[in-house]
Amino acid sequence: MLAAIITRMRALLTLLVVGSTSRANEDIKAGLRECTLAVRRLHKELKQAETIGKKQHLLGQLREVKSMSKQLKTLQKKGAGIDSRKETACNRIHWDDTTSAFDSRIRTGVITNLKHKDPASFLKDCFAIFKRRIINALKKEAAVKVNTVFGGEFVMAKGDRVQMEHKYFTTSNSAIYRDTDLEQWFNAKVIAPIVRELSEFQERDSGWALNRVVNLGVNINKFTPQVGSSYIKLPQQIKAKQACINVNNNDQACFAWALTSAMHPVEKDPQRMSKYPHYSEIPNVEKQNNLSINVYILEKRGRGFVTLPTYLTNYKKDQHVNLLLIQNRYGDVDDEPLRYHYVWIKDLSRLLSAQLSKNHMKKHFCDRCLHYFSFMERLSKHYADCKNVNDCKVRLPNEDQEYLKFKNFKNKEKVPFVVYADLESVLKQMNSGNKYQHHLPTAVGYYVMCSYDPSLSFYRSYRGEDCMSWFDREMNQFAENVETVFLCPFDIKLTPTQETDFNNNNNNNNNCLYSLQKITQATHCHICEQPFKPDDVKVRDHNHLIPENNYRGAAHNSCNINYKDGVVVPVIFHNRSGYDANFILENIANDIPGRVDLLPITKEKYISFTKNLDQNLISFH
Repeated sequence: MLAAIITRMRALLTLLVVGSTSRANEDIKAGLRECTLAVRRLHKELKQAETIGKKQHLLGQLREVKSMSKQLKTLQKKGAGIDSRKETACNRIHWDDTTSAFDSRIRTGVITNLKHKDPASFLKDCFAIFKRRIINALKKEAAVKVNTVFGGEFVMAKGDRVQMEHKYFTTSNSAIYRDTDLEQWFNAKVIAPIVRELSEFQERDSGWALNRVVNLGVNINKFTPQVGSSYIKLPQQIKAKQACINVNNNDQACFAWALTSAMHPVEKDPQRMSKYPHYSEIPNVEKQNNLSINVYILEKRGRGFVTLPTYLTNYKKDQHVNLLLIQNRYGDVDDEPLRYHYVWIKDLSRLLSAQLSKNHMKKHFCDRCLHYFSFMERLSKHYADCKNVNDCKVRLPNEDQEYLKFKNFKNKEKVPFVVYADLESVLKQMNSGNKYQHHLPTAVGYYVMCSYDPSLSFYRSYRGEDCMSWFDREMNQFAENVETVFLCPFDIKLTPTQETDFNNNNNNNNNCLYSLQKITQATHCHICEQPFKPDDVKVRDHNHLIPENNYRGAAHNSCNINYKDGVVVPVIFHNRSGYDANFILENIANDIPGRVDLLPITKEKYISFTKNLDQNLISFH
């Protein structure tokens, strides 16, 4: 079924390119529908695919279908006109992300050719998009491995019949580091081998000739650098812990020397090469030695370093080695090439102890999640489960973060104003293509509820075809009125009883700050409900919106500062997300100046949206 769809799409594209179809727009729409159907089926089959070969075959088909879909959209007629803008690479090629079928993939994409005839010029344009994607990937990864797949349409004449097929050319998986010259890498690892293979394929008496450049698939994979180098000094902070053995090798085999130092430990001068047998005498690393290896890296944070795992063995054996992969520089701008060097971690506890705890006692670390225990027995029990479930470090809260506590105390107060609204619409008959009804809003009503003064609550409504414009004007005016309320706060006024409770030595000024020595009655903050400490500054909290009896209680100074009335007015519509939002959003976005922030479910449904008014404190949510 999929093969039949792809064959039909290839034939359709060929007809459209040469202009041999009289129903171009109808054929393009039908083709786009079939491409959408094919993408869904390919995603479903990818989830069920078990073998690597099957996954790679399906990914190749997915790349081709996405390219055909984009090419069909480009061929759609979108009206006439003059475009004076200069054509860029984005007009000639297009990037699409595709589903990855492999766990080690960071990102998989396809760059579709829209206008190019020559493969060399197509690949040159591809570099601009390729470079941006790799830079983004290297923001999170120290290094990645990348391979590309060039897809082209080839033709071969057999008598009076022309055979057409899609051929693919794959480049090798090559490493890219943060200091790699991307343009030089792309020319050497992508353009040169693909152009060479295309030339050799067509000159091999195969009879095939390149008819059309289709796409370039890009696979960005995870990569842990395993290639060491000659000797690199340990950072002084790590060296001072005396937890690592750094062999001063004069060759490019630091990995082998690090393993040798772990398998043949010495007490005196462990950094000297002469203390160990040559690594060539040690057979193949993990398998033949019944050996397991974990690799850790250093990440610079501020002035110090943090140790993190970068490679963890799947099966820990009796003879286990932990290695530290260090660099010759960390985040420094330098012309010197980035080099890596392996050292043996002799004592993992020494290396990690200060990083995770201020307790200087001996700790037993899990080398997978880096959680530590006081006793070896507890570590053994933990490791049995950790190796099955944890691929990362477990970070537990410290004593200050032991409990989750409510902190947004300002949410304890009711908002000053709430708007409840609803609208009604009628169906207007239409005879315009597929449209036969139009929903027309004809009436809107809203009720403003004030939480601190019921006399300020009111209801208004309006009927007419311009009801939504009326509602926008009402909300704009209401925002100005509410802003005036917030800009004109009332001073604090205490009753004699409240003055006595606060016991402020009859000081009647309106300043909120008083020293603790003058206060004897209030013992707890009425906002956070915590007791006052001797060094706390206690203040009188009051409601700024009420002129009389507005004292609320004694409070911490910090609590009082953050205990503010919100300037966001909630607007609650009946069935807003399902229906009313379609009428509201367009009007408030265009009729009232200010930004609209959306929290969408789909392009047509929204959980909520916030209207921020220009030159006004108030926002409607």
